[in-house]
Amino acid sequence: MSAQDIAETAEAYKHDHRDVNGGWLRPAVFGAMDGLVSNFALMSGVVGGHASNNVVVLTGLAGLAAGAFSMAAGEYTSVASQRELVQAELEIERRELLRNPEAELAELAQLYVDRGVEPRLAFEVAQQLSADPERALDVHAREELGIDPDDLPSPLVAAVSSFISFGLGALLPLLPYLLGATSLLPAVVLSVAGLFLCGAVVSKVTARTWWFSGLRQLALGGAAAGVTFLLGQLIGGHVG
Repeated sequence: MSAQDIAETAEAYKHDHRDVNGGWLRPAVFGAMDGLVSNFALMSGVVGGHASNNVVVLTGLAGLAAGAFSMAAGEYTSVASQRELVQAELEIERRELLRNPEAELAELAQLYVDRGVEPRLAFEVAQQLSADPERALDVHAREELGIDPDDLPSPLVAAVSSFISFGLGALLPLLPYLLGATSLLPAVVLSVAGLFLCGAVVSKVTARTWWFSGLRQLALGGAAAGVTFLLGQLIGGHVG
């Protein structure tokens, strides 16, 4: 098979994979879920403590703002730290390629031998890949570190995604009160629907079915809200 035949066959059968490196999808999905669960539970606890509607709304707004900023800051720090660690490891690998090119060549060849490639062929492949220093670094990063240097997650994208999605998720249980609701029931209905939807969307970044992920998230979020509601009832009468 010629190089052109290989390229044409590969292009014909090319298929896409889901986002597994983070990017914007993971913080967006889990940010919305965290916002919904945390604010729904927080407001349920306050309602359970027999607080007035004004207090419930204030609590919901405070939970939305505090949680969104906290999520964004945490996500930015987490992704930035991960990116800095990867860049530090890449710099170590770059120095090793300059200082010990023969050792790095042997190391790469051994990786292919361990995967079943005949030693002579593995060494020839490693030699060709190592001819260009930048390509060699890219190959070593993928083979040794398991990363794609050209596809590192962005801290800013992760922070903005989590901030917006957390705010939207936290807004769901608060929305009925902002529209004039005087009981927790409308917030419960909207939150239940949101919990199931968030869980179903999570199935897009996992191997689970949409209905399993939806029901699981509904059960977990409902349990969190139920527990905080009961705690609010138990503690509310002894506070103030």
